[in-house]
Amino acid sequence: MPAAKQQIRQIIADNNLNSAADVCSLLRESFKDILQELMEPELDASTGYEKNQKGDTPTSNKRNGHSPKTLKSQYGEFQIDVPRDRDGEFEPKLIPKYQRDVSGIEEKVISLYAKGMSTGDIHDQIQELYGMEMSAEMVSKITDRILPEIKEWQPRPLNPVYPFVFMDCIHYKVREDGRILSRAAYIVLGITADGYKDILSITVGANETSKFWPGMLNGLKNRGVEDVLFFCVDGPAGFKDAINAACPDAQIQRCVIHMLRNSLKYVNYSGLKRFSSDFKSVYNAPNEAAALSELENVREKWGRKYPCAVSNRENNWGDVSSFFQFSDDIRRIMYTTNIIEGLNRQYRKVTKTKSVFPSDTALEKMLCLASGNVVRKWTQRYRNWDQVLNQLIVLYGERLTRYL
Repeated sequence: MPAAKQQIRQIIADNNLNSAADVCSLLRESFKDILQELMEPELDASTGYEKNQKGDTPTSNKRNGHSPKTLKSQYGEFQIDVPRDRDGEFEPKLIPKYQRDVSGIEEKVISLYAKGMSTGDIHDQIQELYGMEMSAEMVSKITDRILPEIKEWQPRPLNPVYPFVFMDCIHYKVREDGRILSRAAYIVLGITADGYKDILSITVGANETSKFWPGMLNGLKNRGVEDVLFFCVDGPAGFKDAINAACPDAQIQRCVIHMLRNSLKYVNYSGLKRFSSDFKSVYNAPNEAAALSELENVREKWGRKYPCAVSNRENNWGDVSSFFQFSDDIRRIMYTTNIIEGLNRQYRKVTKTKSVFPSDTALEKMLCLASGNVVRKWTQRYRNWDQVLNQLIVLYGERLTRYL
């Protein structure tokens, strides 16, 4: 029989364990005893001698008894005796001086909150699993402890160059001075020169206006961004002017999928499939000249029946035609803002339990916590990125190479 099994059977016999409650009780006592024993060697290292050591000691600092301290754990509350020294220099690492909760509950609360659970649901979960009472106010206080990390993350330095940057915003309701107001969460996502996705900025502000984006872009520049090759956007008012003012050398790529959806609003249901298929031939063309030829065919076929749908494309051609000069590998990255819309779906998933946020800070906290979970999954760079980067270097030369 393996030694571990023998030890377990001996423990069962010595402690007369007959139920799950008996096991929990033993674990509780063992947990306390193990913590107690682990703290003694910490003080040994601090004073330079072991407990009950006789004779001369290498330091004038001496042990000075113990202080009782009540701790909370997954096994309930219990008291531990923290060893002291005369000079008051001992700082326990196992259980820091002001820590009274060793259950890991705080990390669990933050994790549950980041996944979108309401404070009431978190209370029920903690109560069911650990038998601990945790009010909505306590949940809020625990999650507020990450606010300093958020404040440190928001102005962090950024890379000097991003080949692709995507911008969008999501709308929420926030309570302010007894009123419920609309707020926009402005999201900026970049693709690094190494081919990895990164959330560059999350800012909660007034509902989307053309005046907000220039400040956002200047904020990126102040954090170290010197150049962006392409901005991929879905076309809200103010994007183009803001980008041209902050990054005049960058190209703007309007989302082709959004443009198609906007055009389809003017098309009868019976003609949706055929109209959509014809327009896809425009954007699947090998180059801009061929695309313009296909667009002319669409205009001749559908222009009289759906003039607004066709003119919508013609009037915005300059903002959607940038990608024709590139290979399929680059087109797949820049022709649509699906990448940032996928991120927005993750945000909506975790915020769906909140119809109204109590403050801008609460909304910001929720989005930043959710971002941490999303970013941890972004472990792979874009497919065929080596080919993408080589093509961009050929086209843009020193704008990229001086930062690589």
